[in-house]
Amino acid sequence: MSADAFRIEGEDRPGRWLITCDHATNRVPDWVGGGDLGLPAADMNRHIAFDPGAEGVARALGRLLDSPVICSRFSRLVIDPNRGEDDPTLVMRLYDGSVIPANRRTDAAGIAERLDRLYRPYHAACARLAARREDTVILAVHSFTRQLNGRPPRPWHIGVLHSHLDSRLSLPLIALLRAEPDLCTGDNEPYSGHLPGDAIDRHALATGRHNTLIELRNDLIADEAAQQAWAARLAPILTAALKEASHG
Repeated sequence: MSADAFRIEGEDRPGRWLITCDHATNRVPDWVGGGDLGLPAADMNRHIAFDPGAEGVARALGRLLDSPVICSRFSRLVIDPNRGEDDPTLVMRLYDGSVIPANRRTDAAGIAERLDRLYRPYHAACARLAARREDTVILAVHSFTRQLNGRPPRPWHIGVLHSHLDSRLSLPLIALLRAEPDLCTGDNEPYSGHLPGDAIDRHALATGRHNTLIELRNDLIADEAAQQAWAARLAPILTAALKEASHG
């Protein structure tokens, strides 16, 4: 079952970071609706189903920071690992104007199966990897769409999301990114960085680990070259921010 839930790369790497990619793929396991949520391919290939480009950036950062990476292997529309188990948006029935047919038909037993086979194994693996060192730092990698349906374009190239409960790493990271003259950096944009029960809450806030979540605009990381370039740019900035946070 765990093969459906997650993929780990570089588990034996010695680095302090744990890079997570909660929304790495648009894959629907074959035991969920026969591998089809009833959405057209165009919807499954956009941001409602996964975070385009985020997995490539996460994996490249793992190599550069010599740290392990864990990526989900199921679409956020099957079940969202970046939500608490009691969150009403855990299994979305409508997202950015698109109705998800298979989710409208699913019942409590169907959701429970997705929890047991996907969500909980993913989080168990995250917890195991995070516990390998006492000083683990959680870096969550996400991407966002430039424009939601019917909404104005978003100006940010990158956003740093963080909770008011722990901004030790995020605030120096934002300052360093804002020192880059060609970047528009959002502080808790394009949305707030604290959602009780989300992945950062579970694996970092609850345990006091340094943490941050980066959101990259997905049109800027649309191919492997762009993903590699962003990772190469971010790795030294992340390292410098952690150094400042650890000695602040």
